[in-house]
Amino acid sequence: MKTVPQSDDMEAAPPRARIVAAARELFYRQGIRAVGVEAVAEAAATNKMTLYRHFASKDELVAECLRQFAREADAQWDRLAAAHSENPRAQLKAWLHAVAGHVADSNERGCPLANAAVELPEKDHPARLVIEEFKTAQRRRLVDLCRAAGIARPELLADELFLMLEGARVSAQSLGPKGLGTRLIKMGEATIANHSRRVR
Repeated sequence: MKTVPQSDDMEAAPPRARIVAAARELFYRQGIRAVGVEAVAEAAATNKMTLYRHFASKDELVAECLRQFAREADAQWDRLAAAHSENPRAQLKAWLHAVAGHVADSNERGCPLANAAVELPEKDHPARLVIEEFKTAQRRRLVDLCRAAGIARPELLADELFLMLEGARVSAQSLGPKGLGTRLIKMGEATIANHSRRVR
């Protein structure tokens, strides 16, 4: 997670970029409902009038923050794909280690989009579409990767790994991350190995 830009960085960035950077950090660390637009404007070294010039509402600002998080997650997938372009199984293992590292990081508070989904149950909230599209796309990429790795039942393995990861993220927030990354890797690798032994 990036922190809110400070002093010189804040003043050098355009207002919209400052607002989004401040909102991302505050929403992620403190929760969307707990943070008002006044706090965002203050952290962005601007004012509410400027914030509302760039975003029609707090809801729209939340949606933009989540779109940025989603783009960053997509970029991580692309980096893994490029690093293991000829070896889908190695890419699957690298993905598992990457997400385990995120879960085990005591500075993290889980997936920003999953956190937002808990806070924003309203189906018509502009952020809901961002969350649903992102999670659907992430599952699809995992299914495609499992299929490319020669897994007999790629959708089932993808669902098992995906749900395992989501559960680990919740456990990290409720019980702490100590040892969680290692356990997630062991469980994930055992699940992958089990699926690899199955015949199509």
